[in-house]
Amino acid sequence: MSYLLGIDVGSTNLKAVLFDTGGRVVAKGEVPTECFHPDPAHPDWAVWQPEQIWSGIAQSVRAVTASAVGGEILGVTVTGMGMDGVPIDKAGKWLYPFISWHCPRTAPQLAWWLEHIGADEQFARGGNQLWTFNTALRLRWMREHEPAILDKTHKWLLIEDFVNFMLCGETATDYSMASTTLLFDQRTRRWNDDFLRRSGIDRSLLCDPQPAGTLIGRVHGAAAEITGLKKGTPVVLGGHDYCCGCLPTGAFEPGVLLDVLGTWEMVVSALREPVLTPEVQRMGVLVDSHVARGRYAVMGATVAADMLEWFKREIGAPAPGGEPGASEWTRLIDLASQSPVGSNGVFFLPHMSGSFCPVLDPASAGAFVGLRNIAGRGDLFRAVIEGLNYQFLEIVRAFESGLGVSNERIVAIGGPTKNRLLMQGKADVTGLVVEVPDMEEAVPLGAALLAGIGTGVYRDEQDAFSQVYRPGTSYGPDPQAHDRYRELYARYEALYPALKSFVQKAATA
Repeated sequence: MSYLLGIDVGSTNLKAVLFDTGGRVVAKGEVPTECFHPDPAHPDWAVWQPEQIWSGIAQSVRAVTASAVGGEILGVTVTGMGMDGVPIDKAGKWLYPFISWHCPRTAPQLAWWLEHIGADEQFARGGNQLWTFNTALRLRWMREHEPAILDKTHKWLLIEDFVNFMLCGETATDYSMASTTLLFDQRTRRWNDDFLRRSGIDRSLLCDPQPAGTLIGRVHGAAAEITGLKKGTPVVLGGHDYCCGCLPTGAFEPGVLLDVLGTWEMVVSALREPVLTPEVQRMGVLVDSHVARGRYAVMGATVAADMLEWFKREIGAPAPGGEPGASEWTRLIDLASQSPVGSNGVFFLPHMSGSFCPVLDPASAGAFVGLRNIAGRGDLFRAVIEGLNYQFLEIVRAFESGLGVSNERIVAIGGPTKNRLLMQGKADVTGLVVEVPDMEEAVPLGAALLAGIGTGVYRDEQDAFSQVYRPGTSYGPDPQAHDRYRELYARYEALYPALKSFVQKAATA
């Protein structure tokens, strides 16, 4: 039996998933990712310790390698979060922890970048939005606050690239990970010499970018001993997590929209050429190089299921009733299902953590509007679901207008896809079929497919997709509900402009 291993370096868990070549999960192992606050003088500073990242990955991999007894792991690929990096010296020793994306320390460096390079030029060349946790800002912080460490640094490894280095001893990065640094030119797919010069960042610290799916090395003896992998197992270059999730779902082809549902909702579309216009920049999206060769990925993200969790936690489900053993979620969804389309006139603006796409306003706030004394808990919960789906439609329409994308189908993955009311609502609001494939662990599966491409198991992305995709549940739009939602969406669009000035005044009161 032949297997492929996908490793996912996430903010919550360090995960290893073993797949057969048909994309079915054989075994999983995971260890929590630990965020540390080691500096008492700066309690809000947050880091990942390299020891914990590597030992957690090794433990997760060892948990699954036993399942491959009698077979062969043909290749391993790493995916995960972007931006966070670690300095290593020429001997391969790490010199400072990963500065986590949770850490606010680089706010002054962000102000410098805005003044000297600017948000407009940054997007026009790199496709980036500017955030405090961008890689280049950490490098400038190190130069200003830990110059002796940076002077001893041989390479600055992004967190996935660090795991690859620990597996095979090679330093490499792919185009999608390089895209997260602020230092990558999307049109040339090379490091931007102008940005490097202006920011004072040494080019030699950075790994040479290569396409995802490139064979970069083989598992060495020390890594084999700690992980249980066979020495000599091929290590293939992976990439950014949401890009990897596009491979097994078919969203590496233009026209297929990937909806990744979780605490945040990430909407991803593929392009054949980068679109780096001011209009697209104002949408708050990222335009990155894809892990699929010859493709670019556009990603818009906004907080989503976190608001469902808030409702359950703070308002909650009614007392147990109905089916014996029904969960709190089941009771809430049943109650919301009894509310009509439009939630009896209640609207919800899902900006409880601000708004990021396509309305870029982190200072915005959430609101229920249209409350009357006939509104019940089911109406409120349905209004939250509808507000999230209106927000999703905003992103879909922004992609269509700003990117010239024609969305032919939507594929959804993630835990909230189990919420049938939410998924049917997405179809009814957008008027498009929403597919939830019969698939486990789409992101590490995408990494495993890259391992298969790099080792010749699959010819290319399309061949890999055709061998692993299994249709699951499809939600088709109800014509009457869609017509009604078209009317309601026009009212929803008026909410943010109407409330914006009030929220601004309330925040300064």
